[in-house]
Amino acid sequence: MMRPLKFLTALTAATLFGGAAASALAAEQVATSPDGQTEIRLSDANGQASFTLKFKGQTLITPSPLGLVLDKGGTLSRGVTIVGAATRTVDQTYDLVAGKARTVRDRFSETTVEFLETGGLQRRLKVIARAYDDGVAFRYVLPDQVKLAGVAVRGEETRFDFAGDDSCWALNLGRFGTSHEGEYDAIKASGFHPTALYELPVVCQTAKGTAFALAEADLKNWAGLYLTGRGDGGLGLQAQLSPRLDDPSKAVLTRIGTDTVSSWRVVMVGDAPGDLVSSNLITSLNPPTALTDTSWIKPGKAAWDWWNGSKVEGVAGHSGGDGGGMNDATMKRFIDFAAANKLEYMLIDDGWYAGSGQAPTILPGTDVLRAIPAINVQDLVAYGRDKGVGIMLWVHWKALDAQMDEALAAYEAWGVKGIKVDFMDRDDQQIVDFYHRLLTKAGQHRLMVDLHGAYRPTGLTRTYPHFVTQEGVMGAEYNKWSRRVTATHNVTLPFTRMLLGPMDYTPGGFKNVRPAEFKNQFVLPTVQTTRGQALAMYVVYDSPLSMVSDSPLTYAASPAGLDFVSAVPTTWDETRVLSGQIGQSIVIARRKGAEWWVGAMTNEAGRIVKVPLAFLGAGRFQAEIREDGAEPTALKTRTQTVGAQQTLTLTLAPSGGGVVRLTPAK
Repeated sequence: MMRPLKFLTALTAATLFGGAAASALAAEQVATSPDGQTEIRLSDANGQASFTLKFKGQTLITPSPLGLVLDKGGTLSRGVTIVGAATRTVDQTYDLVAGKARTVRDRFSETTVEFLETGGLQRRLKVIARAYDDGVAFRYVLPDQVKLAGVAVRGEETRFDFAGDDSCWALNLGRFGTSHEGEYDAIKASGFHPTALYELPVVCQTAKGTAFALAEADLKNWAGLYLTGRGDGGLGLQAQLSPRLDDPSKAVLTRIGTDTVSSWRVVMVGDAPGDLVSSNLITSLNPPTALTDTSWIKPGKAAWDWWNGSKVEGVAGHSGGDGGGMNDATMKRFIDFAAANKLEYMLIDDGWYAGSGQAPTILPGTDVLRAIPAINVQDLVAYGRDKGVGIMLWVHWKALDAQMDEALAAYEAWGVKGIKVDFMDRDDQQIVDFYHRLLTKAGQHRLMVDLHGAYRPTGLTRTYPHFVTQEGVMGAEYNKWSRRVTATHNVTLPFTRMLLGPMDYTPGGFKNVRPAEFKNQFVLPTVQTTRGQALAMYVVYDSPLSMVSDSPLTYAASPAGLDFVSAVPTTWDETRVLSGQIGQSIVIARRKGAEWWVGAMTNEAGRIVKVPLAFLGAGRFQAEIREDGAEPTALKTRTQTVGAQQTLTLTLAPSGGGVVRLTPAK
């Protein structure tokens, strides 16, 4: 059950929003963070709506245009003046059912500025800007006005003009309509190209070390945001919106109605990249949940039949012992494995319902309410219930959308705990609407949701706490067909994609080999990182629902560390980044109750990392330490009693990692 909000809100109005005759205000309106260190300024200088951003006296974003491009009447950005402004401050706390922290302080200063065109149609545009200690955000509001009737948004004038040639990391997707998966490559701000299509977040670091990330939050009834190079030689990025599929010209991106509100455009800030990792700004920018009972939402780990491929008929060494094919016997062996290792769930993937098994293709006669003859979902639910294992089901989004109301009601009646919905591969306004429809109805039927083939998170886990994880990340599945999942990629993700919310990377690969020995294979894949890194992912990566992805027989043959995977939590009370650099390494500590868990990961360079234990506070703790051994599958384990004044040392092999479990000493 969510605890009630505790908050203090103050609201003042600089000028009430009035009619067209309202007098102009000062050319700048400012929102300053509660700690006084972060500042966003909205301006109408030279008739151009714009914003600037400073953090601790350092300008990160120089005056950058604000505004929208409409399909009728051109831009709503230039030739404007500020005619209204209102300010407020908010200081409240809220609880997350599942996330990197249990309780979050939501504290900000806000200014709402109204711009009015000085000539022509004299249309109005509101911009709401917030300043937090760890970033700023702004969004557009198109007030209900007759002059905008029937108008649609074609794009944005929004730009982020950098103050310097900052070092950045960005994922160039190249086109709309993708699964949002790939590498975040290092790039200088001067290297941003106008033909590129950069995924969010774009993460940058100034010459002084200050870190900032461009992101999006509370995406609803709007098109997904991308960024491109400016194209005029200037340093910075220009907003691009994902086009609707029902407009062949791609001129209409967002259809607007009464008081249309955009998603938040966000700039997260911190002294170092690790400060961004521990931030909850993206969730704070979303509205609270409407669910009155969240007790049925149970984070945990799941056995899974797809990644390891051991359900495939005829896999050598897997007949009899591990089963083969999509059938009850195979699924029961996975349920037995989950029960033996205290995993909360078994996720049954593609192939269980009529017309499935050929994803992403939807075959004629597909019916998400009718299981194939070899699968009896109700019997598997009962079998799992007896062993303390819940059942989750995979489903293609188009097939589900065609039968949504009936299917969700049936899954609830069968006793299914959640669904994995796949292959949306879009973030236009229509698919954004699908997300909200699905998540609203899934909550009504008490079903947890994992979205795959999904766009990157925008903080919806606060509004829909049963939305426990999502893909939108190049995860372990790529080991099946490529060499792209490197240790460098793995230690880049926490500072990039993971800033936005949980990511279903699907860790747990226990066929660990050195990169030189790696060969991609679809069935029983290997991974080119160590067992120590495999364990560390369960601490470093955010995912309230986390897969234990390998085959039960693989775990039986090489069990080192499986007990750690069984024990590690998937949701946390507190998160602290202790050290790290993007693409190099990360050391992160997370608390659950009285215990602390530490995960450390490195790139292809082996290294010794220090773990200062000041976060422990008073008392002595028993430290169970696991480090890389001589072989990629090996672990060295040691224990010692420690306190807050001490520092642990972890030796990480190339492409390696290590973990520490800290339990109050008896």
